[in-house]
Amino acid sequence: MKKTTTPTPFKWFAAASVAMFLAACSPEVEHRGYVAKPGAFNQISTGMSKMEVEGVLGSPSTTASVNFKGDSFYYITSITEGRAFLMPKETNREVIAIRFDEQGQVKSFAQYGLEDGRIIDVNTRTTVVAGEADVTFLNQIFRGVQSSTAGPVLGRKL
Repeated sequence: MKKTTTPTPFKWFAAASVAMFLAACSPEVEHRGYVAKPGAFNQISTGMSKMEVEGVLGSPSTTASVNFKGDSFYYITSITEGRAFLMPKETNREVIAIRFDEQGQVKSFAQYGLEDGRIIDVNTRTTVVAGEADVTFLNQIFRGVQSSTAGPVLGRKL
């Protein structure tokens, strides 16, 4: 004869802990930006007006004008994955770029992915100076002291 036992509070707690641990490890996927309709990009053709493009794709994520020689529409989609306390990582990006001529007709269009871009960190608040290695504030001060001519105060003649 088999002996049946009822689950103890410790077993319930252990099962709940394992379930919470597994849930915390599952990725959290976020879709940001423009959500493309399937096949919408294939409906774009050269010569379409801005209103026709907006009718097919919707309003753009951002626009730009370059030297007043026509506008550009950009439709940007980004998919990120994050796990528990780790920083989210971008797993997919799509940019649809549509360029218009001066009359507002589609001149060219392209679709770019994550592999076509390059990462630019805009939050470092540092500016890279061409030709200058990592020079700290103290290095700059000491460099200025070394190259200065203090005059008669330090026993030098002007």
